[in-house]
Amino acid sequence: MNESSPHAESAEPREEASRRLAGALSPAAIDRLLADAEAAGVGIDGAGGLLQQMMKAVLERALQVEMADHLGYEAGDPAGRGSGNARNGSYPKTLTTVAGPVTVDVPRDRRSEFEPVIVPKGRRRLAQVDDMVLSLYARGMTTRDITAHLKEVYGSEVSPALVSRITDVVADEITAWQNRPVDDVYPILYIDALTVKVRDSGMVTNKSAHLVIGVDVDGIKNVLGIWLQDSEGSKFWLNVLTQLKNRGLRDVLIVCCDGLAGLPEAITTVWEKALVQTCVTHLIRSSMKYVSHGDRKQVAAALKPICTAATESEALTALDELRSNYGKNYPGLIASWERAWEEFIPFLAFDHEIRRVIYTTNAIESLNYQLRKITKTRGHFPSDDAAVKLLYLGIRRIQGRHIDGDGPIPKGRVRGTGTLGWKRAMNHFMPAFPDRLPL
Repeated sequence: MNESSPHAESAEPREEASRRLAGALSPAAIDRLLADAEAAGVGIDGAGGLLQQMMKAVLERALQVEMADHLGYEAGDPAGRGSGNARNGSYPKTLTTVAGPVTVDVPRDRRSEFEPVIVPKGRRRLAQVDDMVLSLYARGMTTRDITAHLKEVYGSEVSPALVSRITDVVADEITAWQNRPVDDVYPILYIDALTVKVRDSGMVTNKSAHLVIGVDVDGIKNVLGIWLQDSEGSKFWLNVLTQLKNRGLRDVLIVCCDGLAGLPEAITTVWEKALVQTCVTHLIRSSMKYVSHGDRKQVAAALKPICTAATESEALTALDELRSNYGKNYPGLIASWERAWEEFIPFLAFDHEIRRVIYTTNAIESLNYQLRKITKTRGHFPSDDAAVKLLYLGIRRIQGRHIDGDGPIPKGRVRGTGTLGWKRAMNHFMPAFPDRLPL
């Protein structure tokens, strides 16, 4: 489940290579470069600066090495005589780089067969620029914001349309991610939604972006997918959950959700043994909105015996007491608990260690909070695909958490986001759900 990614496997070799490169120039050589730049009135960075000139030199040298490899001999080597192909001058090409615009001389061969790798034909940006654009976009900057940023900081002319095309390269990655196989059993699923504005048929409408997080048998959380819909209902949720089942998810123990229309019915249709658990924290919060400020402390204390009851009958007794003390003044408070009672009581059948991990959907709400920070910069999205693209990049960007189960692993971290108290909870999940969890 927690196998290392290619990014993680290459992290240490990259660090070693960086150390070797840093030591390639002696302090004396660096001092000479800085002195020459100062004498010539050249800055370290910026247009025509030392770093820009060094990048030009490195790129041109790399292109010459690629040409030598393509032809099979170095420039001026007699071995190239009669080979049937030879160098044929060069042509200038201006590249957008993280050091600003750099014009390099790209070599040509007589047969026009040379295909450079470091600066591919048709490309005018280095890969690092694309990575930077994706990173800025994933942090909520619009295409026009990114265009202005590249112009202001790097002096590079990049149109908003080009920025949009750069971000579109993740389309295939999103499709693969949305359809990837998932685990066959998840002890817990968290389901929640956030609202985004999308232009649809010439009108801007509110749509719900539904996210599903699965907690695997190791307690690691992974986002299983994003589904965009303007309305909820059993038919929509049946389609979502059937997709997950077709991707390999044959069983779920507990699904934690909150007030999503049609979801409980769809869950029991797809996974008949799954328990639907409402978010207790949300239930308390939503019921307390009917209580005046002066009584909140006393009502909160009266709700505690319901949430900590050892059995359903004990919880019903505490609810009856709440009704007798506050039902007349706050009928909305009592109605909230009565409506949600069937989705609340599964919680009471479990030991304290399991209750701790299903008490709240904060795991997914925390993710949604971070995603709202990047979607709020958009007035609206031009299409559903544009909204899903930004949400996906936002999920992928979350550093130190990797809630999507992909990406490089920071030093001292593990894959995904763990669950507090998970090992203790699993010791109670196993006897509570015999024969449903892999050994």
